[in-house]
This record gives sequence, structure tokens and C-alpha cells, in this order.
Amino acid sequence: MAATLWVPIAVFVFVSALAGSLVLLMRDRRNSVVEDRLDMLTGAGPGKPSLEKEKSVLAHPLDGRPGFFDALFSRFGNVGLLFEQADTSLTLAKLLLLCAVTAAGGMVLGFFLGIHLTLLPILGAVLGFLPPMWLLWRRKRRLKQFAAQLPDALEMIARGLRSGQSLGFGFHCVAEEMSDPISGEFQRAFEEQNLGIPLEETLRDLAERVPNLDLKFFVTAVVLQRQTGGDLAEILDKIGVLIRDRFRIWGQVQALTGEGRLSGTVLLALPFVLFFAVYQLNPEYLMVLFDDPMGKQMLAAAIVMQVIGALVIRKIVNIQV
Repeated sequence: MAATLWVPIAVFVFVSALAGSLVLLMRDRRNSVVEDRLDMLTGAGPGKPSLEKEKSVLAHPLDGRPGFFDALFSRFGNVGLLFEQADTSLTLAKLLLLCAVTAAGGMVLGFFLGIHLTLLPILGAVLGFLPPMWLLWRRKRRLKQFAAQLPDALEMIARGLRSGQSLGFGFHCVAEEMSDPISGEFQRAFEEQNLGIPLEETLRDLAERVPNLDLKFFVTAVVLQRQTGGDLAEILDKIGVLIRDRFRIWGQVQALTGEGRLSGTVLLALPFVLFFAVYQLNPEYLMVLFDDPMGKQMLAAAIVMQVIGALVIRKIVNIQV
């Protein structure tokens, strides 16, 4: 009876989540942000907008309207910044719907593949975490690319300053000559400066969007140079040399800790591989872990030990440079 009840429930959840995601993607957007931007640019709005309102209207995309989930999770921090750092058009609502679709689809697929009913929620939870993991991986890859491009960008800005050009022209050169992601970030900073936002505020916003320590050094150097004076080109050259030396040392550390990272990956993946191998050979042998109270306690203790082991191995091999 329970087995036959799972099929309509799983299909209903899957179809409902899929329909909800399609409705969210295809629904019409309100034009309030577009009207605010046009009123500000044409001067037709009531009164002159403040600098903070001008920045808010021009910096956000035209379709960037916070939804229910964005407003709900905004109290825990700037969740939208995560999607901006990952350079994706997803929103929090779309991500949650995608998680629901993948989880429900995984449970339905597992049911038709003959997986035990006790394991279906675990399979759905694992597949439901795939979209957030993809988002974090995309964000990490983009920030890593930005860090690798930063020394060349600083050298380009320094050469422009030595030739008598302004700092804004250096931003424009980086946006034109280099590739994403650093070109897009500097292009945005250049456009914000042209729209009247102070350079210090533009640079602070850039450092907030891209959480990179070397970029914070650059922002601090520019702000201090504008307040106290000095040779900014020489400072940028030194920051670029520092970044390159750090990358060289980081490469050596990665080579020395490669064996430990590989051993940690094998040790953490081995229990799961053995679990699925034994499940394919003798499923009843593993069902004791889910049916017997002692088996549930042992399974919970094993998961806790796995998490502790992963944190310890990560602490050993993750050496900050």
C-alpha cells in the first residue's frame, strides 16, 4: 500500500515544482524600475534624486525586483550578492524551485529504478543540494579567475598612469583589453564613475562585490593616494609583484599538499562507494542500518565522524598564503 502511494505523491510534487518554475520564469515583470530609470535620466521625475537613489536605480538590472524568498532571506545577509558573484541570472526563488525539481525528479527516478523506499528521501536530499553546490562552484571559479587576472590589470593601470592618463582611463583599458570576469567588473566601476558616483564609493562597491584581499589592497591604496598623494603607479606595481609572488608560493603549497588532498578525497569517498557496492550485491544486508535502532545510531555516528574527518583533513591541507 505504501509503495503504491509513493508514485502519485512523487509525480505530483515533481509536476507541481516544474509548473511553478515555468510560471516563475515566464511571468511578466513590472516596469517600476524602468520608469524610475527613465525619469531620472530625462529629469521628468518629481525633484532631483539623491545620490543614493541614483546609485540604486542605475546599479541594479532592469528586471531586478526582489521576490518573496529574497525578502525573506534578506535578513540573513545579502543573498543576491552570491548570485552576482557567480555571474548567473538565477534568483533565490528560481534556485529553490530548481532544488525542488531535482529532488523530486531524483526520488521519482529512484523509485522506478527499484531503490528502497527508505533511501528515497536521502537520494532526494542529495540531488536537491546539487544546484547550490553548482552555484558555489561557479562563484569560486569566477573569483579565482578574477584573482589570476588582477596582476595584469594593475600593471595595465600603472602603465596608463605613467603615460599621463587618468585612473578612470585605466579602468576603461582593463574593461576593453581584458576578458571576463575582470573586464565586466571594471567596466561597471568605470560606468558608475561616469554617472557621477564618487570614485571612493565606486571602489568600495567593487571590493564588496568581489571579496578578494588583493583587490582590497588596491582600493585602499587608491583611496589613500587621493587623500595624501604619492606615486600610485609605483604602488600598483608593488601590489602586482606581491600578488604574483603569492601565486607562486600558493602553487608550491598545492604541489606539496597534493598527496594529502588526494588521500582525503579517497578516504571520504570510500564509505559511500562501499555502501552502494554492497547495496547492489545484498540490499537486505544494509537495511539493518535503517530498520534496527542500533543500526540507526551507528549510521548517525558514522556520518558525524565523516564530517569531523573532512573538517580535520581540510584544516591540515588548506594552508593560507
